[in-house]
Amino acid sequence: MRSPRSLKDIQQLNGRLIALNRFLSKVADKTLPFMKVLKDCLQTSRFNWTTEAEAAFQEMKTYICKLPTLATPVPGDSLLLYLSASKTTISAVMMVEREGKQIPIYFISRTLKGPEERYMPLEKLALALVFASRRLRRYFQGHKVILVTDQPLQKVLRKPEQTGRLAKWAVELGEHYLEFKPRTAMKGQILADFLAEVPEDEERELLRWEALEEEEKKREDEAVWKLFTDGASSEEGNGAGITLVSPEGVELTYAIRLDFENTNNTAEYEALLAGMRLAQKMKAKHVEASTDSQLVVKQYQGEYEAKDSIMARYVAKVKETAKAFRTFKLEYIPRGRNRKSDALSKLASVAFDHLAKEVKVEVLTSLSLDTTEVAMIEGSQETWMTPIIKFLRDGTLPEGEWAARKIRVKALQYELIGGGSYTEGRTWVRP
Repeated sequence: MRSPRSLKDIQQLNGRLIALNRFLSKVADKTLPFMKVLKDCLQTSRFNWTTEAEAAFQEMKTYICKLPTLATPVPGDSLLLYLSASKTTISAVMMVEREGKQIPIYFISRTLKGPEERYMPLEKLALALVFASRRLRRYFQGHKVILVTDQPLQKVLRKPEQTGRLAKWAVELGEHYLEFKPRTAMKGQILADFLAEVPEDEERELLRWEALEEEEKKREDEAVWKLFTDGASSEEGNGAGITLVSPEGVELTYAIRLDFENTNNTAEYEALLAGMRLAQKMKAKHVEASTDSQLVVKQYQGEYEAKDSIMARYVAKVKETAKAFRTFKLEYIPRGRNRKSDALSKLASVAFDHLAKEVKVEVLTSLSLDTTEVAMIEGSQETWMTPIIKFLRDGTLPEGEWAARKIRVKALQYELIGGGSYTEGRTWVRP
């Protein structure tokens, strides 16, 4: 095969390489010099065969002389998938293990277009996975695919707070039986040629992304949540109002109808305990709580003695619940600074039919001292949540292709919080 000498020769070369691309590892990378020559030729109407293109051509000739033998998977085979991404291309190779050796089934690759070149390294790998699932759909649908990677791709795709393209890709990939496995030593020359998942010049960007994520996690760990509570008891009924303010300033307003006999003091304690439970479910680590009940504050701080047995139990319950946070501070504020929670408690004590839609309303039918919070179902009893929890916690799927696919798709709508499952549309999801 001689070097191309005209536009027609370049077009014929590209056509032949396309016919062989299943056999060629990272063909998009290897043919970039040819693409540049073809693009320049079309723009200037002049053929200019560069030294870079000649070097790539000679390298391609040598590589084609040693094309690997491809395997055909059989039903029941688990297939291995390796990904690679550079500044301008994404690639994947699907393999099957036979007698301790990994044999390729299919190579695919393509160049990145426009905005795709500005994706973060992990986004490029995610795009490579989506591209592979579309191009090799028959293999993804008929086999269990094990993605072998050293990058935190599983974590990125399964983060419920992801939005935009990553969320869209996560939903698309949810239909496939996809397992993530850490990469160990690469076996054979084929994988050695396939090389790293992320090139060295983008490794710094990946490290920067990880550093930003760690910094965000640190800020989240140190962030303080503000909690305002108030309880009300009258002849018309009993209620509690809660306002929980996130570190970003997002307010969660919450009203509780206390559907059992109460006093003003017990209503204040019920409001505080309900607010602390809400903060727990929002994964708050540092909480500054405020109430307009001096009695509750002074009893909690030990300045007042709780002589009544019910009050003593409430004080003990608050102190026990406070242990769930790294820091918990309770202070007294005048009623004038607690107007929102005060209004909510009074509305809930009378009727909550007219509350605004954004206000969450709950009815408690017994004292918090008598109720037991259920974070998860233990023992041998199983519910519809059990397979979802197992998949979110450790990736375990039920037997049967249809049942496993159903759980993979359904689990995308849930987040694991403190051992339990909550839908994204429910109250206890971080805003």
